[in-house]
Amino acid sequence: MGTTQLESVQEPKYWHLKTVLSEALDSDFAVGEVLPNERDLAARFGVARATLRQALEQLELEGRLQRRRGVGTTVAPPRVGVAVATAQHGWAGGDTGDEAWQPIECATDTAPAVVAALLGTDAGEPVHVVRRIRVAQGQAVAAELLYVPTSSVPALSAIEASSGPVRARTVLRELHRLDLDGQDRSVELGSARADDAKELDRLPGAPVLVVTTRHFAAAGTAAVSVATYRADTCRLTFGDSGALEISHDEQERKAS
Repeated sequence: MGTTQLESVQEPKYWHLKTVLSEALDSDFAVGEVLPNERDLAARFGVARATLRQALEQLELEGRLQRRRGVGTTVAPPRVGVAVATAQHGWAGGDTGDEAWQPIECATDTAPAVVAALLGTDAGEPVHVVRRIRVAQGQAVAAELLYVPTSSVPALSAIEASSGPVRARTVLRELHRLDLDGQDRSVELGSARADDAKELDRLPGAPVLVVTTRHFAAAGTAAVSVATYRADTCRLTFGDSGALEISHDEQERKAS
């Protein structure tokens, strides 16, 4: 990794440094290789560590780098291609044969105020909260909280397992019986919470993509999903049908 003169560049120093580092990642480093520490990198490029951190953060957002617990900053592997179209997402994990989403837990709790508003439930009203993770090519790429009003699963028996993946699958199986009328979805950049970071092998506060989906049925909102995707792993795209997909391969990354 060579040095470069940044003082005469008109664009922000960190942005030019990001470009230089990106080229070096392609030519000088292998996937999984650990980068030199910040002090050495800053000295090599003649920049302040704050400038270096900005460049590294941008490369992490673009999926070029990963910060790993106890390891440091490593060169990221190619992004994992995952489809999140309506048909694939559905209520997977409810014994429907699709194990892309793996149920982890289910508990009865109150939804956050913003979620309760989307559900149309009263503040403090208990709902079923199903926690799932999305696995692609053996890697956890998303963690989800699925909020389900009791009215959406009226046949759910109180004598079913009170928690755990069995309870989660039961709720998902009951949801699978519903006829959905559609959904709306929003995507925003966020920071990984401690529990999501642990499941996604990220550091707390790492950049993530938060996808909030409201599922509609005849009686109103059937459920609200808040799914947290690794920003360094997933590329979200909308097709002509409006279905949300995650696509990525090495060619796409270099073309962008």
